Amino acid sequence: MRYFVIDAFADELFCGNPAGVCLQERELDTSLMQKIAYENNLPETAFLLKKDGKYHLRWFTPEVEIDLCGHATLATAFVMMNIISPKLRNVEFETMSGTLTVRKNGDIFAMNFPRRKPEPCEIPPSLEKAMGCNVLETHLSRDLLVLVEKEENVALLQPDFEMLREISISMAFAVIVTAPGKECDFVSRFFAPNAGILEDPVTGSSHSTLIPFWSRRLGKTKMTARQLSKRGGTLFCEELGDRVEIGGRTKCYLQGEIAI
Repeated sequence: MRYFVIDAFADELFCGNPAGVCLQERELDTSLMQKIAYENNLPETAFLLKKDGKYHLRWFTPEVEIDLCGHATLATAFVMMNIISPKLRNVEFETMSGTLTVRKNGDIFAMNFPRRKPEPCEIPPSLEKAMGCNVLETHLSRDLLVLVEKEENVALLQPDFEMLREISISMAFAVIVTAPGKECDFVSRFFAPNAGILEDPVTGSSHSTLIPFWSRRLGKTKMTARQLSKRGGTLFCEELGDRVEIGGRTKCYLQGEIAI
């Protein structure tokens, strides 16, 4: 099986978020895909299968299959439009979250994703202790969005992952921490300890929630975001009403084969 490792939301190698992309020639058992993702030990591994004229895409962390993944979708689109079919400018994927489209504009790949507007919720009692900083507000969609005062709070955050695990397991898939940006519109970090990911380097799916949240607060539909992990990454964001657009650059790190 052909296999790629792509750095997504990266302007250069060793930045952004690495994703594995597996090109299936036949259907695989879910258990085997999970074993491959565990063996790859990347934040996500994407599996692409062409069936009945459509491209079917699934995503796995080392521990679980997930319903939506941005950086692995971006990585798969890069493989499709730069390596497999260089003349393509648009591609559609059938996924657990419906049909996702990606268009290529120069070196930017822009994904059309579902919009997941968060709703205000009470601040969990132990959250500030888990974060180690003051929490201004919390909002909930698939993930728990945590608003803090400034960019430095996000950048310097050293959360207690055991406490975060206990908080998130009862109410959300993961925890997004966000604040206004200095040189961009907003910044964030993303933690999913219950999915085998202590910190995800750059998370496209979290921006399905961050974009409507910040668009309303800033009064803007087009925004630039930075995820402040050690690797870091830039995302180009647009609020589209019932959908959002999330764009970024990619770099190919590895091409090879998996022997199964």
